[in-house]
Amino acid sequence: MDRYPGLTLRVLGTDFPAMGPGKARLIELIDETGSISAAARAMDMSYRRAWQLVDALNQSFTEPVVLTAIGGKRGGGAAVTAFGREATRVFRQMESKASSAIAADLRKYNLRLRKSSRR
Repeated sequence: MDRYPGLTLRVLGTDFPAMGPGKARLIELIDETGSISAAARAMDMSYRRAWQLVDALNQSFTEPVVLTAIGGKRGGGAAVTAFGREATRVFRQMESKASSAIAADLRKYNLRLRKSSRR
């Protein structure tokens, strides 16, 4: 089952949020594009904010999630590590499990919600 759109799973470390849907998406986009700036643009996020999230990710885990290269003649770049791919894959699995676990309850609950909030 895909993640229910209204469900937000966040994995918290002792003092910090380690992973959530936004960070997972950023990792996926960096992996696709090889670039923090391209991933940030795709998410309509500032480059600075994306860099901060990458730094937070790398500090949250026991191994690097994203490796970066400083720009030069051919420009810099970023690469998601195998560890980062696995951390993201497991996070997405947890989202799916959480959605599956509450699917029946969500169907019942949604019957109580208005179909449109616009009048």
